[in-house]
Amino acid sequence: MTVHFIGAGPGATDLITVRGRDLIAACPVCLYAGSLVPKALIEYCPPGARIVDTAALSLDEIEAEFVAAAKAGKDVARLHSGDLSVWSAMGEQIRRLERLGLDYTVTPGVPSFAAAAATLQRELTVPEVAQSLVLTRISGRASKMPEGETLKAFGATGATLAIHLAIHAIGKVVEELTPLYGSDCPVAIVVRASWPDERVIRGTLFDIEDKLAAEPVERTALIFVGRGLASTDFRESALYSTDYVRRFRSPKEDAKG
Repeated sequence: MTVHFIGAGPGATDLITVRGRDLIAACPVCLYAGSLVPKALIEYCPPGARIVDTAALSLDEIEAEFVAAAKAGKDVARLHSGDLSVWSAMGEQIRRLERLGLDYTVTPGVPSFAAAAATLQRELTVPEVAQSLVLTRISGRASKMPEGETLKAFGATGATLAIHLAIHAIGKVVEELTPLYGSDCPVAIVVRASWPDERVIRGTLFDIEDKLAAEPVERTALIFVGRGLASTDFRESALYSTDYVRRFRSPKEDAKG
């Protein structure tokens, strides 16, 4: 018996890996975070599968599902939204599986920041403007931020910030980042990226609070802050320059196309 942790993607049912889809179809038990994972993905489950929405379950109850599946010799597809490497709560489940001596695998998914960037149709790393992306959040009920991991600390670098789970604290975001980025710094809020009802709110650190107030958002939104979000006069990268020496091609060959 194996528990297969699967990144279910940001929302759109076709933004799941082929491996993830096939694992769902092969597992007679499926546990999914119903508050965030689209129910359409459950249609990939095999006929007669045990399907459990874990949104209202405690970690103990989820563990009990793993144990029951192990006793029955049934593989489990464990679906989490986005990608499993960030804010998935996979780690605590893996710790329990290891304690129980149960096998598991991890299949990555499309992360929410990537889906949001696609919605914006922007490359987040712009030559000589922004070459770093910080994925972060603010302290909340689920867990506090470690000391030193603050908006001010990350903002001091000038990197593009992708701030998760913080739409309710837009005032704090504006207050802490304005002195670092300037009031004219572009901001883009992507709501429910890749879902049918996705929408985008664009502004600056100066006016984004007012714009958000005019289009209220409760949750499932990602806040981008950074100069690269609106930069259009950046220099072209050397990657496609005719005089750039690639590993396997000379400048002369590049010039020929």
